[in-house]
Amino acid sequence: MTGNLGSIAYLVVLFGIFYFLLLRPQQKKNKQLKEMRASLKVGDKITTIGGLVGKIIKVTEDEITLETGADKLRMTFKKWAIATVDTPVEEIE
Repeated sequence: MTGNLGSIAYLVVLFGIFYFLLLRPQQKKNKQLKEMRASLKVGDKITTIGGLVGKIIKVTEDEITLETGADKLRMTFKKWAIATVDTPVEEIE
């Protein structure tokens, strides 16, 4: 009986360590990405997950239109494809 209780306690401790080292940080990262993608606005400079860099010219509920290059090429992307917002803080204000 004591061996079974020890095994259960061991599994609980192992799950707790697993949660705090792997699951919780990933949940925080996903929440930050979701908030960043929800706060996209016209004029932000962004990088896509494919490495494309450009400026947002239109934002809809689930898509953005990006302008990039010297010839002002316009492309539409899903918001989930945005990796980072590169607009410096001083440009926002």
